[in-house]
Amino acid sequence: MGAPLLPREELVFGPVPSRRLGRSLGVNNIPPKHCSYSCVYCQIGRTVFLEAKRRKFYDPETLVDAVSRKISEVGLDSIDYVTFVPDGEPTLDVNLGIEARKIKEYAPVKLAVITNGSLLWIDSVQMDLNEFDWVSVKVDAVEEKTYRRIDRPHPSLSLEQVLSGIKEFAGKFPGQLVTETMLVEGLNDNVETLSDIADFIAGLNPSKAYIAVPTRPPAEKWVRPPSPHAMLVAYQVFRERIGDKVEFLASFEGGDFYFGDNVESSILSITNVHPLRLDVAERIIREKGLEPSVIIGRLEHENKIQLVDYEGHVFIVRRPRKS
Repeated sequence: MGAPLLPREELVFGPVPSRRLGRSLGVNNIPPKHCSYSCVYCQIGRTVFLEAKRRKFYDPETLVDAVSRKISEVGLDSIDYVTFVPDGEPTLDVNLGIEARKIKEYAPVKLAVITNGSLLWIDSVQMDLNEFDWVSVKVDAVEEKTYRRIDRPHPSLSLEQVLSGIKEFAGKFPGQLVTETMLVEGLNDNVETLSDIADFIAGLNPSKAYIAVPTRPPAEKWVRPPSPHAMLVAYQVFRERIGDKVEFLASFEGGDFYFGDNVESSILSITNVHPLRLDVAERIIREKGLEPSVIIGRLEHENKIQLVDYEGHVFIVRRPRKS
């Protein structure tokens, strides 16, 4: 049992502006929301199907066909990376490596994947990720209590095993490895916790160590970004241990989103995994010669989206589908 599979036109979205990857064509290889974590800050909401065992979700040919059609539509010049960044944890997909290889057979594109790293202790996951050019691994905590509070993992997962898998993969991966640490006020923004995280990341020797804060509506309403002072302390702690590889991801990506001819489908495919600023969507809809209030209003009336206020901005958020 699980969430209904997405229609083919929603399996691929964008290109969207990425703070790390430029123009990223997103691949949604996991239906909402199957994940090994249920992070308190997740922009997609709470995990409905908490699982840690790999299995098949979509037929690889269906997913690769959706990617190839979108590449043909937007052109290779419009894409810096094809990025697996789905509704849940991408490495739950047992066909991940097959899909990556088939996409590269179709077009000479760079492939990226954003994973929480929870399954990297599994040999087949490491083998699949070796098909990618760029891998982002999440490290929000290296201490058990904090890990359980912020990432809320599947009960079968062991933090020691997860961290060991990440470290082993980092020592073998031939591509570009980056880490991402999401800071939440009161959970992992104290100096001791930050120091422990930074020490572990330093041992991975990533090409970049990103520090992020919640910029979109989180799963739990009480989640807040750290104070400006705490963010400065975090940056200093990371820089002391990791050096000039540290960067902040604390800003809005911008508004260079790609909407196809079917504007409503574009909005739905993007908001499957990426809450969309209302003002950005309205501007793009107007550029298409359409009336934003009509498009947004219809999607709201059909109960496909909702508007959410967060940190002084209004976001379009996809409503969960019913099985």
